[in-house]
Amino acid sequence: MPTRWRYRGREISTEEIVLIRQFIAEHAGASRRALSAKLCEAWGWKQANGASRDMVCRGLLLMLHRAGQIELPRVRFTPHNPLVRRQRPTPVLIDTLPLSGPLSRLRPLDFQPVRRSGEEPLFNSLIEQHHYLGYEQPVGEHLKYLVWARGRPVACLAWSSAPRHLGSRDRFIGWSAEARRRNIRFLAYNTRFLILPWVQVEHLASHILGRMAKQLSEDWERIYGHPIYFLETFIDPERYRGTCYRAANWVLMGRTTGRGKDDQTKRPNRSIKEVWGYPLRRRFRELLGAGKEGHGPAAD
Repeated sequence: MPTRWRYRGREISTEEIVLIRQFIAEHAGASRRALSAKLCEAWGWKQANGASRDMVCRGLLLMLHRAGQIELPRVRFTPHNPLVRRQRPTPVLIDTLPLSGPLSRLRPLDFQPVRRSGEEPLFNSLIEQHHYLGYEQPVGEHLKYLVWARGRPVACLAWSSAPRHLGSRDRFIGWSAEARRRNIRFLAYNTRFLILPWVQVEHLASHILGRMAKQLSEDWERIYGHPIYFLETFIDPERYRGTCYRAANWVLMGRTTGRGKDDQTKRPNRSIKEVWGYPLRRRFRELLGAGKEGHGPAAD
């Protein structure tokens, strides 16, 4: 039996497991949810924006329970999970007349964050109908953008929390595993980028990426309480060449292994993707590798 356990980057010693057992005994009759909330409060376990890390704590307790290290109270009820039967976004009818010409004639472009707004259904519908991967509901920290020109949507972008383990990215940044655990929240992953198919404007995609690089960190800090220092994305080389990312000065950092984060076979089981990155700060390596336990990077 291991003397130390690890969950989501946090090591749990045998001494802490004993304390958790005592904590559960002292709060006899409390539900699993209440125990998690009280334990987060006792540990001071919070996200960067000050919110409790309740869901992470629940996962930790469940792991220890399943491993026989602690005994949680019985589940009192199973809440309905709306994600299990989530309906696909409903098609939205919009103007699809061809839009072409030089970029200068299309300006000015308006970048609209649409998460939790009245325009979010339009964003979801456009991605579902016109992106080859379709729409998937992001989890964790994420932002969605519609780009407008002449009163019409011309592009959609979605950004979310970055994958925790990505070999080519981690080697490019040069951070340690501990620095990655502390500072992964300062990365944003471009999960979707769509130029609507009836929009044919040269240099539009790279221009949008450049504008996003100037705006995203400020928007992220306003919503989540911390900035973004580095952007990344995957590109399927069998479909695309990454031309717009290259034109926007993104860097090809390497390729994925094709095994996925939960692989146990060490053999490729999915398509291999190119990994592209874009630093938002000149000192990004210093920023992402700095800081002591419990503290984020210093300001640039």
